[in-house]
Amino acid sequence: MSKLRRYLMAGGTFACALTTGFIMQSVAETPEPSQTGAAATPKASVAATGPATPLVVTGAAQAAENPEPPLDLSDVTLTSALPEMPPAAPQPMPLPDRSLDASAFVNASLEQTPVLDLPVEQAPPSFDCELTLTGAVAAAAMVDLALDAACLPNESFTLHHQGMMFTGVTDAEGRWNMTVPALAENALYIAAFGNGEGALVNVDVTSVSYYDRVVVQWSGHSGLQIHAREYGASYGDDGHVWADAARDMSVAAAGEGGFITRLGTQDAGNGRMAEIYTFPSGIAIRPGEVTLSVEAEVTAQTCGRDIDAQTITIRQGETPSIQEISLAMPQCDATGDFLVLKNIVNDLKIARN
Repeated sequence: MSKLRRYLMAGGTFACALTTGFIMQSVAETPEPSQTGAAATPKASVAATGPATPLVVTGAAQAAENPEPPLDLSDVTLTSALPEMPPAAPQPMPLPDRSLDASAFVNASLEQTPVLDLPVEQAPPSFDCELTLTGAVAAAAMVDLALDAACLPNESFTLHHQGMMFTGVTDAEGRWNMTVPALAENALYIAAFGNGEGALVNVDVTSVSYYDRVVVQWSGHSGLQIHAREYGASYGDDGHVWADAARDMSVAAAGEGGFITRLGTQDAGNGRMAEIYTFPSGIAIRPGEVTLSVEAEVTAQTCGRDIDAQTITIRQGETPSIQEISLAMPQCDATGDFLVLKNIVNDLKIARN
């Protein structure tokens, strides 16, 4: 009995293995659904419950037995993805049909017609500023200076000579003329403008050694004056030489006495001024002494402030000596008074010639 049972169990096991192999082979042969198809065939599901259980197939088999009705595609309206075109653009009107008059046209001439002379191009204006300064020797060791600066009309400049400086102004045509004392036999004069332009002249003045000169120079308003009292004269006498009794160079040229020259202008703002006293020591007709002093008038422009000035002294052609002056002016309640600066310049001793 035990052997029979073993034979039955072995046969059942073999039948189950055979059935399982058949089912696995059927599943492997079923095709996979398309990944892009929207209606792919579903997989069949298989259920096995033992050797006596029947094979049940669903899905594809049922779909084959009960097919879905076909899709109705009637009444479909076709549309386009392209945008609607704009209406036609307006077109230009056609030109009128006119016949051309042949008489309005002239045939080109084969002969050469001479071209009129072209206008001559004018040379552009020159922007160069040519300045000239000339000098001529005058009486009493003076020099007549003439400046021509046509491109600098009504323009101020500074004239330099042996340390002496004063301001000049050209006229409406750019010219300036002045008679200036010479402080050296080889007299160099320089006219310098504020824009860097300038001119110079060198003049030989051989008579410089016959004259003594005292120069006082300053900037702006100073009220400074040179007073010379010749041969013992008092203030107000004929021998009192100053700005209000200046004389001229003819007196010195004759050996009779000295004269005052005032140079520069105060109209050009802080212009430079120079006052020069000249005495003909080398050709004086009589011996004697000249008392010299520098005086400062207290005015509304000078009161209550400091005045800076400079003196230059030349004796019979010797090297000029220069001295600086700094003066504290009184307050404005002293307007009209004079300050006498002693020992600023030395008196002149006139020998017999």
